[in-house]
Amino acid sequence: MSSAKRSRKTGKAVLRPVPDPPQECDCPECTGEIDPDQVLDQLLAGVRDVLTADGALDAEVMAATFLAMAQSADSEFEEALTDGLIPALEQHATSEALALLLSLGAVADDQIGKAAHTAAARLSDAGAPSPRWAAELDEPVTVGESLRIGDPAGAASMLVCSFHRAGRSHACVVAVDHLNCGEARDVIVADGDEVPQVLEMIRNDLRDSGLTAVEEPLEPAELRWQVETALAARAQHDRENEVEAVDDALDVPLFDVEDEPDDFASMAVLLGARLRAMPPLPRPLPKHGKSHDSLDANTALQMMADLLVAQHGARTGSPMESRPRKLPAKRRKADGPAPIYQIKVGLQGAKPPIWRRLEVPADVTLAKLHGMIQAAFDWDGGHMHVFETPYGDFGVSDRELDIRAETSATLEQVAPGAKSKIRYVYDLGDNWGHDILVEKELDRDASVKYPRCTGGRRAAPPDDCGGIWGYDVLVATLADPAHPDHGDMLEWMGLELGAEFDPAQFDVAEINRALSPRR
Repeated sequence: MSSAKRSRKTGKAVLRPVPDPPQECDCPECTGEIDPDQVLDQLLAGVRDVLTADGALDAEVMAATFLAMAQSADSEFEEALTDGLIPALEQHATSEALALLLSLGAVADDQIGKAAHTAAARLSDAGAPSPRWAAELDEPVTVGESLRIGDPAGAASMLVCSFHRAGRSHACVVAVDHLNCGEARDVIVADGDEVPQVLEMIRNDLRDSGLTAVEEPLEPAELRWQVETALAARAQHDRENEVEAVDDALDVPLFDVEDEPDDFASMAVLLGARLRAMPPLPRPLPKHGKSHDSLDANTALQMMADLLVAQHGARTGSPMESRPRKLPAKRRKADGPAPIYQIKVGLQGAKPPIWRRLEVPADVTLAKLHGMIQAAFDWDGGHMHVFETPYGDFGVSDRELDIRAETSATLEQVAPGAKSKIRYVYDLGDNWGHDILVEKELDRDASVKYPRCTGGRRAAPPDDCGGIWGYDVLVATLADPAHPDHGDMLEWMGLELGAEFDPAQFDVAEINRALSPRR
């Protein structure tokens, strides 16, 4: 079955295959109806791994991860847990259910923690088998050494605090970026026997960078104040960086056990539980923005933060090697409106050249810039992508690949002015590389709606044609009716004649129509 459609690349009518309509299916995945029992079974299956753990810390990490996941999935997560999940766990009456309730009661605060603790007590009294570490959670958490390690310029610091419970020890390490409003950059939890190694690692890396670590013991209450100040700054930045264009049609189950929050969110939840064991704050937290933003950049401690993450399996290799530059601070309202960047986006390896000239706000997020490039080159958007910049790689956040979230960085942060260059790669298999050059900064024109395309050359390749080499073969094959693959290429492209695809075609008006939904 096929239907006629006008090609955006050629402007001509072409035939494209249309799949037969799928048969109706009444499974939960297709209907969108969630089976609560199935979700609960999936959730509890992930709890089994911690039933036989030596200590309770692994269970608390699991609970913190779950709470971070639930909180990010739905703003009404507290009600969903207290009125839905926690009663369901109690009714389930298994050792896995009790383990999750116990760990939630230990980590969660306010109503969630109280509801989980009460349900766990009733379930235990009813005879549900307790995990081997259950008694440890009944013991109080006490605070050990509190320490701040900083660099001499005061650009960054590490806040370290050890905790003890039932003969076991562990430590929380918070990396603070004083060049970015003093926000918490990373939170790491280390077992007690790893703490001396972690501290020595920080000192050695500073020494290798030609710096001397400035170490300062802190009273627990003071350390709590500094940590909560850093967490509050990070929370404010995360709120500012939230993506506005959320696909409201995407129906994500509240407790999708395959969702994984980032490590920071999970560890921040666990850290919050430890902060509650510390003395009260000695003074109110400062208002956001009261930090050392005017200091010269010094990224030594930032490198060490990555080293700590690598030590715990999130990254590999030494962060001292090929370390990206420190990302400049984001534009603030007091700085005034951002200028317009005129950028040239060229497809690498294309001969003759294939490029687009775009005008975009300098403070556009990389996530939105991704969508603009997709529209300008008529890509389908069905593959992974990444921005490669002097400040690191940005895309869909992936700690294992060392890709930072593109929603939290703007174009002018990674390309600070005219002549700046970055690279955008789409489809890591076909490897479509795009060179992005900031040609000039322009004043905003109130009569213009941005983004817009002002120039370019040649049609963009179709998705999945095998990269630039495969595109060259495709163009040559379509142009040669005698080629043995000519018929197959016509069918794959949905064309009747090879002449229907014109690789020299470029229509700036059509590209601007494609960009218009992104204004």
